[in-house]
Amino acid sequence: MENLVKAYAQKNYTKMFREPSGQLYYKFIVPGSVYSDSLWDWDSWLTDIALHQIVEEDFSEYAKGCILNFLTHMAPNGWIPIMITPAHQLPQTQEAETNGHKPCLAQHAAFVVKQSGDIEWLRPQFDKLLCFVDSYMEHNRHKTGLYFWIDDCAIGVDNDPCIFYRPQKSSGSIYLNCFMYKELEAVVYLGKLLGVEVDKYAQEKENLKAAVREHCYDEKDGMYYSVDLNLLPIDPNAELHKGAPRHWDCLIQRIGSWSGFLAMWAGIATPEQAERMVRENLLDEKAFWAPYGVRTLSKYEKMYVIKESGNPSCWLGPVWGISNYMVFRGLVKYGFHAEARELAEKTQKLFERDIVACGELHEYYDPETGEPIMNPGFQNWNLLSVNMQAWLHGQPVVEEF
Repeated sequence: MENLVKAYAQKNYTKMFREPSGQLYYKFIVPGSVYSDSLWDWDSWLTDIALHQIVEEDFSEYAKGCILNFLTHMAPNGWIPIMITPAHQLPQTQEAETNGHKPCLAQHAAFVVKQSGDIEWLRPQFDKLLCFVDSYMEHNRHKTGLYFWIDDCAIGVDNDPCIFYRPQKSSGSIYLNCFMYKELEAVVYLGKLLGVEVDKYAQEKENLKAAVREHCYDEKDGMYYSVDLNLLPIDPNAELHKGAPRHWDCLIQRIGSWSGFLAMWAGIATPEQAERMVRENLLDEKAFWAPYGVRTLSKYEKMYVIKESGNPSCWLGPVWGISNYMVFRGLVKYGFHAEARELAEKTQKLFERDIVACGELHEYYDPETGEPIMNPGFQNWNLLSVNMQAWLHGQPVVEEF
């Protein structure tokens, strides 16, 4: 059954291609299942990577169209919706005080450019892409140098306890900061190809790496965490506490989430930190390391639960194809090949089991039994397991930028 997932994908991938419709003016890619007409931010980027591993025909117009559709709906201040459908879209202004498109749009563009060898399609849009990144730097950057979510709406890891039901602008998410680091890297790459001055983004990238290492790595646990930014300002004229006002601007949130391993995926962790993250955290079977992959929340956490839930989707323990994949990529990057092989094999077993039993894939799974939890027909980033299989067998691997 070595090629079962690939065979499934080759049979079904066209179900994710959509022609222009309504407010979506360009061809685009959808996740599948209940998201049959929706263009989503990180979903379309990661699905595109999987499809390049699977599909031999040229579908670059669908990949480019995802980026162009989002840029078409950008507000003047750089804010872009998280999701667009033919019929409607989310508010187009940051005044709505809600999250926008995750910082992966430049990464998607860089991936398309690297795969196609063509950057001229992006040249007329590059100023917009810079405006999008500038919007994050203006509206989502804390004085620590870390980035925060505006609120807990559509944060990717929907109900991450570090952000979910917390005050606005209070959470320096490790997920967000790792994505932003790679987004800045992609902007620099594209700018240099286009001959555009991007020095400020290169400097911001280095500043962000330093800030994440300083504030998000916990020496006690050997793990990267999100941080709490919800601290009262220091009043220099107040009598209370004036003898020793606080000298810290954030507090680490020691909540074990799979997102901490994104510091390896992004290349932020030092080799010594990565060693501790893997040995002391990832491979702990009571925490993250499960029979079918990586639990999205450590089993030690009191919030840990396996349940069917939409809006928000449940990231409080279930195994997701995307978290397995991104942890896998971090393991490969830092040379943990035995662990990467085991995780790739677990992921392959999970999805092949689902195809045999149900004839299709689902959105997320029970980490102990591999039982699917919801949304049959969900393809999306699950297809990245084919990229993992290619690595397992020493074949050429399509990777994200």
